[in-house]
Amino acid sequence: MGSDKHSAGLLDTLRMERVRTILTHTHPYPHEHSRHAIIAVVVGCLFFISSDNMHTLIEKLDNNIKWWSMYACLLGFFYFFSSPFIGKTITPSYSNFSRWYIAWILVAAVYHLPSFQSMGVDLRMNLSLFLTIFLASVLFLLVFHIIFLGLWYVGLVSRVAGKRPEILTIIQNCAVISVFCCVFYSHCGNRAVLRHRPLERRNSSWFSLWKKEERNTWLAKFLRMNELKDQVCSSWFAPVGSASDYPLLSKWVIYGELGSDNGGSSDEISPIYSLWATFIGLYIANYVVERSTGWALTHPLSVEEYEKMKKKQLKPEFLDMVPWYSGTSADLFKTVFDLLVSVTVFVGRFDMRMMQAAMNKDQESAQHGDLLYDHLSEKEDLWFDFMADTGDGGNSSYSVARLLAQPHIRVTRDDSVFTLPRGDVLLIGGDLAYPNPSTFTYERRLFRPFEYALQPPPWYKKDHVAVNKPEVPSGVPKLKQYDGPQCYIIPGNHDWFDGLNTFMRFICHKSWLGGWFMPQKKSYFALQLPKGWWVFGLDLALHCDIDVYQFKFFAELVKEQVGERDSVIIMTHEPNWLLDWYFNNVSGKNVKHLICDYLKGRCKLRIAGDMHHYMRHSYVPSDGPVYVQHLLVNGCGGAFLHPTHVFSNFRKFYGTTYESKAAYPSFEDSSRIALGNILKFRKKNWQFDFIGGIVYFVLVFSMFPQCELNHILREDSFSGHLRSFFGTVWNAFMYVLEHSYVSFAAALILMLLLELGVETCIQHKLLATSGYHTLYQWYRSVESEHFPDPTGLRARIEQWTFGLYPACIKYLMSAFDIPEVMAVTRSNICKNGMQSLSRGGAVIYYASVFLYFWVFSTPVVSLVLGSYLYICVNWLHLHFDEAFSSLRIANYKAFTRFHINHDGDLEVYTLAVDKVPKEWELDPDWDGELKQPQQLSHLRRFPSKWRAASAHQDPLNTVKIIDHFVIQQTDKPDLGASNRSVTC
Repeated sequence: MGSDKHSAGLLDTLRMERVRTILTHTHPYPHEHSRHAIIAVVVGCLFFISSDNMHTLIEKLDNNIKWWSMYACLLGFFYFFSSPFIGKTITPSYSNFSRWYIAWILVAAVYHLPSFQSMGVDLRMNLSLFLTIFLASVLFLLVFHIIFLGLWYVGLVSRVAGKRPEILTIIQNCAVISVFCCVFYSHCGNRAVLRHRPLERRNSSWFSLWKKEERNTWLAKFLRMNELKDQVCSSWFAPVGSASDYPLLSKWVIYGELGSDNGGSSDEISPIYSLWATFIGLYIANYVVERSTGWALTHPLSVEEYEKMKKKQLKPEFLDMVPWYSGTSADLFKTVFDLLVSVTVFVGRFDMRMMQAAMNKDQESAQHGDLLYDHLSEKEDLWFDFMADTGDGGNSSYSVARLLAQPHIRVTRDDSVFTLPRGDVLLIGGDLAYPNPSTFTYERRLFRPFEYALQPPPWYKKDHVAVNKPEVPSGVPKLKQYDGPQCYIIPGNHDWFDGLNTFMRFICHKSWLGGWFMPQKKSYFALQLPKGWWVFGLDLALHCDIDVYQFKFFAELVKEQVGERDSVIIMTHEPNWLLDWYFNNVSGKNVKHLICDYLKGRCKLRIAGDMHHYMRHSYVPSDGPVYVQHLLVNGCGGAFLHPTHVFSNFRKFYGTTYESKAAYPSFEDSSRIALGNILKFRKKNWQFDFIGGIVYFVLVFSMFPQCELNHILREDSFSGHLRSFFGTVWNAFMYVLEHSYVSFAAALILMLLLELGVETCIQHKLLATSGYHTLYQWYRSVESEHFPDPTGLRARIEQWTFGLYPACIKYLMSAFDIPEVMAVTRSNICKNGMQSLSRGGAVIYYASVFLYFWVFSTPVVSLVLGSYLYICVNWLHLHFDEAFSSLRIANYKAFTRFHINHDGDLEVYTLAVDKVPKEWELDPDWDGELKQPQQLSHLRRFPSKWRAASAHQDPLNTVKIIDHFVIQQTDKPDLGASNRSVTC
């Protein structure tokens, strides 16, 4: 007992939080962080390369400019292809694939180019070494993991060991070990140095270089990098002891150059083997320790401490902005399919709005129960909010929801301080989740941010279906007595992609959106507000207009209940005043009929979303009729940003002249943001690679190969090369115009660059010299010299694996002979014609060409498409949706807060956040606030769970008012003659 107490006290003094952070099975293990090992390998490469005299290194390179230009083009294309994945991990499956793919293709290309051997790097040797060590490492670690899992199964190791390692993690670590061994061999060789150095070296220390009396020596050796490199190789990486010290290893030789000078046997251990064995041993020891003792080391942490630490590590599970240009997103393909089905099958044939009308047996009761809500009409004043187009990126959606959920927002504008209480009603103007309506998108992109911002009541059940709405909380007799925030929503075009099915399930048959109560039963509604104000929420579906049953409801409501001096706010999803002007179209004829012929000037304000920006236009007083005073668009609820400058010339609607009063972002900022298409298109849309590369290859694949390129190489000057090259490009361009319906100059240039590179290598006998499997053939020719096998181990492995081991090495080496395959096949085609190839040979040829052409084309197609979108949106004012959806901008988010004051005037405040936080942490105020059982979250002082990790980026601290105006209740423009015609 005493010992237990003593040990417990000792463990209490340790920083066990750090131990748990590293070792618990819920966090990545250190051995899985092989990216750190990769960094170490890269640093080692740079150190060893810098150890050579750079002047001598440059002199070793060929002076011929074509090799310099070929290296520059090759490395440039490979860099631009991999640039989106440098410095961060995005969708690991694709980014990891791209990293390994680019390394494979680059090594296969550089291996066939000259000058590297003159720099002391024999890529054939390194490739052979890499593949043999890689296979040995994979085989060894697989056997180890199988044994270790067997020990776990019989209970000899801790339960923490039950987490199986991922195969890709093992392969990645084996690749890192192999690369490091190759780097060591290239710069240190494989000859042991122990017998060439005095015995006392073993007792010396490398760190003696740091002693005070030897600082001058250290500085001198630093200046003489070659000597420093030799010191590193001989002191840090030399084997410990000799073969006589380890009899079992005396005949194990994994790589050559161990024979003694006189041809006798050597008493030295291979440094390559000792380095490989060290890394493998470290991996195994690290794995065994953390899997066997991780639970025991972390066990002393108390439950309270663990829960406290766990909260610090919590992060919200937000989805990223939708990648609209992704060629690998199943959601986008489903969106296209749903849209096609909805437009071609259901539009004009089946309409959910008609179904809603048909389900009401008693139309009169439906008008007053299912569609009209008048429980707010007797309040003295009312605050309510409007937002639209949420449900895209989690960061942006939560930023807006966090602001909406606060009991009040305090902002400053023009030296005036405004305190704006939370809205009693939240109006959402459609497009609730992108890219398509589904259970996943609604739950993850809509409900989750709102539930984080304002939690649903304690009794809320996620799968509950509301069959008798409104299901008011217990203790509240009816909706009129409920004093919490409420929410009313209309669907947008994205909500209609599945025929409104998901919207009906999640909005009309659920009672809570986070902490906002949803009494709504149908997809359209009417709200009677205080002081004679009304809100008509219209469902335009995919027709951009209301159906006849919807029109009938609102028309009768205007006749029977809307007073002559009342004011109406029309809420729709699409701002048809902007879109009709932009596309020179006329839509919403029923809506126009309702506003012009029934409301007759009582529509003071139209609000809409769909355009993901903020714009307000107000009427210019004139002698003509004014049917709508103000036009407001605010679709900044969370979706990607839309431009404003393309709508700067809008002026007319329903025969009335309007002027722009506010735009967010400003026209100048909007135009400037569009420049990002040139600079950031591929970084934002790296998944477009899948489509862009294939499209470019399809455009030009029939023109492979180009056999007549010798005239370009025969030119004597660089200008002559360029002139001849672009002349060939023009001829190929004219050929495509004459023989094909499609052409693309950039694709043609890339095709000729690739062909010219292959032709240059063929001319200099670097390709098409040995046929297929050149690396394996070289390996077999030098196997006995560089891969000695004194014990016959290789022959036994070949026998044990029934020939699989040498076959694996052969085809792995063939993977690095792709340029040779391409060149040999190209030469055969140029000599004998395409008909000389079999179908399989043609497939192999075009596949090898595609592997390189895809790398070359993806950065170019992104640059071309991004430049095209920039020119269109800024110069021609075309493709505004395509040009800004590519940027996936989460910033510039806003919502509008309304206040019906005691005088009946409508005060309008639009609040915005320029920059959306990307990192969040648990809000200690929310976590520390006393929670009452069954307490509704809107009664809390701190209702939102997460705050920005950086306080100065939190939306509560950065929110500002970008627009403020007042609509007078008594304002009623002269309509002129009631039967005056309207010109749109």
